[in-house]
Amino acid sequence: MDLSTAKGNRIPFIPGTKPSIKNSQLLISTGIPSLDHILEEDQYGTYAKIMLQYFMAEGVTTAQPLLIGSKDVKTSQLVSDIPAVITDPTSINQPSNSDEQMKIAWRYQNMKVIDTSPTGGQAFGHFYDLTRKIEKEVIEKANITQWYDDNCPEKNNSFNNATYSNLLKCIQETLKKGQYSISETPIKRQVLRIAIHCLGSRLWCSDSEDNSCQDLLKFLYYFRALLRYSYAVGVITVPTQCFDNSNVIAQRIEHISDVAVRLESFAGSQKQINPLFKDYHGLLHLRKMLALNTVAPHNPESRDLVFKLRRKKFVIEVLHLPPELSDTIQREQDETAPQFGCCSVPDKNLLDF
Repeated sequence: MDLSTAKGNRIPFIPGTKPSIKNSQLLISTGIPSLDHILEEDQYGTYAKIMLQYFMAEGVTTAQPLLIGSKDVKTSQLVSDIPAVITDPTSINQPSNSDEQMKIAWRYQNMKVIDTSPTGGQAFGHFYDLTRKIEKEVIEKANITQWYDDNCPEKNNSFNNATYSNLLKCIQETLKKGQYSISETPIKRQVLRIAIHCLGSRLWCSDSEDNSCQDLLKFLYYFRALLRYSYAVGVITVPTQCFDNSNVIAQRIEHISDVAVRLESFAGSQKQINPLFKDYHGLLHLRKMLALNTVAPHNPESRDLVFKLRRKKFVIEVLHLPPELSDTIQREQDETAPQFGCCSVPDKNLLDF
């Protein structure tokens, strides 16, 4: 995740962050690799909620302040469901029972998994156990601000639904109280993590879908403006299945965000019974990549990403291995084509691309 810094200023040292070697950005971890974005929810919101829990858990583990907002679930429930950090390093890379040696498809035995730490350096971020919840003592010591509103306020001057205005006011007051602006000089600089669950869902009590879309986009513009000049970062889950997308609301949300990822769950779809996806629970689509202080956005090695939820952790993997393009390494079954004595054509492989 990238965090903008003041132009011309030296990047400060903040616990739980590290400077980027590619541009003048400050990096923080989400608990899952390279996620600083608006998360477009899966069909039932299950996996998006888990990814949001990782984001909150990383903030608690690194002693970073946290602001949680929701209308679908009580924020106290979201806090109590934060997973516990794994302290035993031997259990992180412990293979599962399904990781048996493949004797036929030997080339796929070591299927590549998304790297969770930068190469050649200290591990960035932590691993969490979904079967264990974080201790109450740790939660009590953490700096967590909760926003939960189960009312349906009326229209105000800025929004058709005043709930969006109330949440923005809470965020603005938290930023001001904690001195997170880049123009302020607090004694101890920190990064505020903002986690908003199910923004724009049916429980936000909008009168119509048009009003809901209008308020949602306006809120994101205000939210982006608040974070642009603050030491703060936000992850928002949006249940796009609540909209018919006649006004391309999903694409407009992606345009406003810095990074956008869509989760396509296999639950309730034909892909759930497809043998190709039998080991996975959904596809992860990279809809938009971050392009701050750089000519072009980062281009990952592969965009064919899938995810699966194991008993203890959430895993992102590459669906397909890249083709063999090496000129020196050949498969064992690669042989030169037989030739006739009268043929003067040079030797070639059976498949010459």
